[in-house]
Amino acid sequence: MKNTILAGTFLTAALLFTACDDVFEPLPENFLPIESAGENSSYADNLLGNAYSSVPESGGYSFDDPATDDAVSNDRDNSWRKIATGSWSSNFNPTSCWDGSRCAIQYCNLFLSIVENVVWAADEEVNKLFHDREIGEAYGLRAIHMYFLLRAHAGKDSEGNLLGIPIVTEPEGEGSNFNLPRNTFRECYDAMLADIAMAMKYLPTEYGSEYFNELRSRYPGVTDGSLERVFGTKFKGRVSGRVLKAFQAKASLLAASPAYAASGVTWEEALEDNGKVLDIIGGINGLDPTGNRWYDDPAIEKYESGQCPPEVIWRSNLANNHALEEDNYPPTLYGKGRINPTQNLVDAFPMANGYPISAGESGYDPANPYADRDPRLGMYILYNGEKMASTQIITAADGTTDDALNKMSNSTRTGYYMRKHLNEAVICNPNNIKDMKHYSARLRYTEFFLNYAEAANEANGPMWKGSRGYSAYDIIKQIRLRAGVGLENGDAYLESIKNDQTKMREMIRNERRLELCFEGFRFYDVRRWNADMNVSAKGVRINGGVGQVFDVEPRSYGSHMIYGPIPNSEVLKFNNLRQNAGW
Repeated sequence: MKNTILAGTFLTAALLFTACDDVFEPLPENFLPIESAGENSSYADNLLGNAYSSVPESGGYSFDDPATDDAVSNDRDNSWRKIATGSWSSNFNPTSCWDGSRCAIQYCNLFLSIVENVVWAADEEVNKLFHDREIGEAYGLRAIHMYFLLRAHAGKDSEGNLLGIPIVTEPEGEGSNFNLPRNTFRECYDAMLADIAMAMKYLPTEYGSEYFNELRSRYPGVTDGSLERVFGTKFKGRVSGRVLKAFQAKASLLAASPAYAASGVTWEEALEDNGKVLDIIGGINGLDPTGNRWYDDPAIEKYESGQCPPEVIWRSNLANNHALEEDNYPPTLYGKGRINPTQNLVDAFPMANGYPISAGESGYDPANPYADRDPRLGMYILYNGEKMASTQIITAADGTTDDALNKMSNSTRTGYYMRKHLNEAVICNPNNIKDMKHYSARLRYTEFFLNYAEAANEANGPMWKGSRGYSAYDIIKQIRLRAGVGLENGDAYLESIKNDQTKMREMIRNERRLELCFEGFRFYDVRRWNADMNVSAKGVRINGGVGQVFDVEPRSYGSHMIYGPIPNSEVLKFNNLRQNAGW
């Protein structure tokens, strides 16, 4: 990390926010010494604004699927395509958040060093509330960035030590020692938990009047007017208690997984952390019946100030544009068709009766491969002959339009286009463009149901209900029911495996693959599971109505790549910084 970034004594007030812009309003361009933050709370607040804007994927999904067996890209310059085919190195690492998140931690540390001198409001009561909330946000953001740094850069060195990053809790300046060794993964994990615990002393579960009771007990005698001014609905989108519970749950699942098991974090701990997230919505009864297509919510046009549908815990800003559709619509809809789902992913969707297509009881017909399938297949993936935005899309190799397999540079390479996330009311025709609002779900409850199911199954088996009264089996049953799977036969396949921990593990991982596809999970899931990263991406070539599966693109990963690298430039500068083995 560049010392000039860390040691600056002047604060730029014109911060460029890519997140929370319905909460933060950048100030006019100006340069003031950091000491002025005490008299101008906006400058202090914008220190946190920089930490918000540096949250990885804060501006949208990474669409790293072409680095996995779930998709390829037709863009030769796609970074994920490059690393999947052998270009991943400590010098070329699109997964890196080393600079961004470590700088964000510096901003949090700088904020915490000056916060006691900041005057937030003339009213003493309001001043106290702002002071406390912003401290909570600072600790919370520092924890969030630690999670992303561990996910991207933690790993084992050549001696087998599971390491994280150098822990820094004070502002760094020109006289600081930057040549620090990496702390252990467990030390970093514990530091993150400590930051979350500190943040939770100051933050509400969520912003809005329905959560004021918990604040009244914390601040006896406080007025509703003061609470509304500091913790009102307009602050949704900032870090809250439920956001931090969610990140703790994500971190414990990561730490308990096979690749990080040396951390000593247990599946039982991951189970408890994810259960606490689900407690907020009443456990399994809180599963949103439309949560598997939250992105298709017509109410999105009315969302304000970080407001979310029931499925979503935390989201990015609303963007009124057609960029997502322009990148991913098929060519006949004036799109570039960038993300091409694989046959591998298509085959992972079961039949509507719940059986995998490989099972004899499934009724799968290779001559009619999309008939009677899991409804999520058609929701998330566009296949040959289906309509998008009222236009029939022919992806067959013998198709006559530019949507056909390998017809042109923007055509599909697999016989499929991505459908998930796209708003089909958008028009990309340059002569008649129609924009619509979009956002990405940074955190949504379905992830935590699946996390809980995974942890419960690993800790105690499929049917163990525990103190919360629901099991891994119960969760998977409800998720599949919501999807429309196994409705007519009582999900006979799930019933047949419900006492088999190994088969339930396979199903949980598969349901995770389907429910969370194109949301930035599989690249990290496969690696934390120590699963095979080198499954070739496949497609289907349809001629005369007959499909033939073919290899589209190999995968080329070394076994050490379950862990990402430390940037080579950092290792060269600082001899106390150990690289992960193999890089």
